[in-house]
Amino acid sequence: MDDGSQDGTAALLDAFASSERRARTLRFERNRGKGAAVREGMLAASAQLALMTDVDLSTPLEDVVLLAGALREGADIAIASRGLKDSRVLVHQPAHRELMGKAFNVGVRLLTRVPWRDTQCGFKLFRHERTRHVFELQRVEGFAFDVEVLVTARRLGLRVAEVPVRWVDHPDTRVGVVTSSTAMALDVLRIAYRARRPLPRVAPARAG
Repeated sequence: MDDGSQDGTAALLDAFASSERRARTLRFERNRGKGAAVREGMLAASAQLALMTDVDLSTPLEDVVLLAGALREGADIAIASRGLKDSRVLVHQPAHRELMGKAFNVGVRLLTRVPWRDTQCGFKLFRHERTRHVFELQRVEGFAFDVEVLVTARRLGLRVAEVPVRWVDHPDTRVGVVTSSTAMALDVLRIAYRARRPLPRVAPARAG
């Protein structure tokens, strides 16, 4: 998924797709948000397993075997985590960002009652047939979409496994300290409010 990038990302993706028959690039004409891009990609996916990974590969792709192991053991969703005892954060974020991330997680757990120590790591593996409806219900298009996806999955009775992984900070982040954090906090409040209401009925989205 290319979320309306203005750099060379689209050309790199097209070059890869031209040499790899299993690859397909989807693109927004304008930036709509990480949540919107992930939802579009997940609803277009056709494989049995669907991996969400950030383009900076802060978690190395090889660690997908750890997430796949959790699915083999019965989970519907496996989420990479920097917050577990066995997690290996090889390069840390600046102290203020790391502190804000931990505070955000505390707020998420207090407001939504979810148990996971890290909802925001950009590396998650989904059993596609079981979890497609989660993305049909997704409404958050910004960075807090992970919280909505996981809260909805729990409400639907899906099993989520949190898996310790390796992680390296990438300094060229697009998450603003003030603007993005404020938007995420407001979205979490909306997610917590909607979680107290019945899940809406949605018409199934067509596969891409």
